[in-house]
Amino acid sequence: MAENSKKKKKGDVKSSKSAQSKKMSARQKEKKKRGKIILFIVEIFVLLIMAAVLYAVLKVEKVGKVELNEEKLVINEEVKERAETTKMKGYRNIALFGVDSTTGALAKNTRSDTIMIASINLDTGECKLVSVYRDTYLNLSNDTYNKCNAAYMKGGPEMAINMLNMNLDMNITDFITVGFAGLADTIDALGGVMIDVDEAEINHLNSYQFTMAEDLKRPYKEVTSTGYQQLTGLQATAYCRIRYTAGDDFKRTERQREVLMAMADKAKTASVSTLNQIANDVFNEIYTSLDITEIVELLGNVKDYNIVDQAGFPYEEYRTTGTIGAKGSCVIPVDLKESVEWLHKFLFDEDYTASSEVQSYSDKIKSDTSPYLK
Repeated sequence: MAENSKKKKKGDVKSSKSAQSKKMSARQKEKKKRGKIILFIVEIFVLLIMAAVLYAVLKVEKVGKVELNEEKLVINEEVKERAETTKMKGYRNIALFGVDSTTGALAKNTRSDTIMIASINLDTGECKLVSVYRDTYLNLSNDTYNKCNAAYMKGGPEMAINMLNMNLDMNITDFITVGFAGLADTIDALGGVMIDVDEAEINHLNSYQFTMAEDLKRPYKEVTSTGYQQLTGLQATAYCRIRYTAGDDFKRTERQREVLMAMADKAKTASVSTLNQIANDVFNEIYTSLDITEIVELLGNVKDYNIVDQAGFPYEEYRTTGTIGAKGSCVIPVDLKESVEWLHKFLFDEDYTASSEVQSYSDKIKSDTSPYLK
């Protein structure tokens, strides 16, 4: 009996230990489960933080500030030296691109219908504007030759700047790109601009305006009379796009420069606080290498700047037009070297000899285009 009792006690002890073991195992499992839930919650929390940071980064990207890789910007060594020792010194040259986009595609994969250089004399505040005709047959900066507006399509502002620097012996490192919406909103923020609309332009203006209004999902108001009048942002942007009149694309670039000069005149009448507000409001509709602080600084000095002259490149005396095979109708610099020397005289008032690189591009253009011009 005593032996049976001992066995029973041992069995009870084992059973108790087994129960405790099972109880501990259940607790451990529960603890482990809670740990997994907490870890999952932490992971979700971290993901939410990452998503918020990513959104902030993308929002900044959308604002349009881009850091250009200066090592990839091509500036001729001779031009670099001239910019420090000749009349080029003291000038800031900025590339202005207007892209054919209503969807906000400003980075690349869109052709630059407007290619302009704003050259600012930092000592006097005098500014000159030069439009580079979008169909000009040039080196795209990768030793392929085509209409120069293809550079922006293929490689965005970096490739477009290199195209300008290489073909024109320039030293551009900054740019501003705007689409239809950004231009229209900037003009509206300024309160519109004064433009002289003639009989040949009015129907084309309204047609372009109607198309953009549909694409941008915004109302529009027809221009019903000719003459010097105030145009809204949409109307002025449509005016910039007109090319089916006498003068074709050459005349269109004149209209683009006319609108830009009208904007500058209007900006001079605005207060600094108004200009700062405009800059902040429209900054998310442009793509640029400039910081918002740089743009605000430039706008703050707008009254000190005067657009004293404007022109198109290639200059009329040094250009022709022709259909270059599959590349279509092009503006052809009949002598790129002479065109570049004219450009430097126009911008910097210096007697200039084009670089050997420009001479080689000039020879290549002559070789490519001469069979089509006979």
